[in-house]
Amino acid sequence: MSKLFERLDHKKTRDLKTLGRFISIFCQENHRTQEKNSFPIKDERARQSLSHLSLALCQDCQKLLSHGMAKLLQCRHDPKPACKNCLTHCYASGYRESIRQVMRFSGLYLIKRGRLDLIVHYLF
Repeated sequence: MSKLFERLDHKKTRDLKTLGRFISIFCQENHRTQEKNSFPIKDERARQSLSHLSLALCQDCQKLLSHGMAKLLQCRHDPKPACKNCLTHCYASGYRESIRQVMRFSGLYLIKRGRLDLIVHYLF
């Protein structure tokens, strides 16, 4: 079976969904006035994981999601650690800070709206 059509493990699938959901929330709440377009998912594995999300994102958030998906799908660690605990930082420095902002904002946004299960992940 070719690498393109390998199924993603559970952790990477969950991380892709989280990344897409968090960037979508961040864009929706912080880039309200910017033009948004549907995010094209080119990787078949990612398409399977993100098919349930409607990803209408501004251009900057589309670039961030593309970069994040590429890095996640190419992660060489098995099992993949949480990015905040990883010794190898694969995000470019500008993207790394943007991802931190997105995760911080969207995590707190969801916690404030009743997703208390995220508190454990957010703190640890």
